[in-house]
Amino acid sequence: QVQLVESGGGLVQPGGSLRLSCAASGSIGRSMPMGWYRQAPGKERELVATIAWGEITKYADSVKGRFTISRDYAKNTVYLQMNSLKAEDTAVYYCKLSHYVDYWGQGTQVTVSS
Repeated sequence: QVQLVESGGGLVQPGGSLRLSCAASGSIGRSMPMGWYRQAPGKERELVATIAWGEITKYADSVKGRFTISRDYAKNTVYLQMNSLKAEDTAVYYCKLSHYVDYWGQGTQVTVSS
């Protein structure tokens, strides 16, 4: 069984930075893709960034150049470095791991506001 625990969310001013972490436990393989998704109030959950084996990354157009996804295979942890945050980045951020089925974390709130 896979478990994902996110951390690092909070309140930040526009232009600020946050780093989210997602620690995975259970039977984790290096080839299993992981990613970050977000859901704002009244909106559907959307992809933010993913990372696959070989450090292949994919980003939503809205975060390209501002967010960076990375992965520490020794710690089974994936990170999302978020810079130049905007009000529209406000959402609950979820971590996902894919292995035959999708596993989700409980989410962490990110609020960008002055």
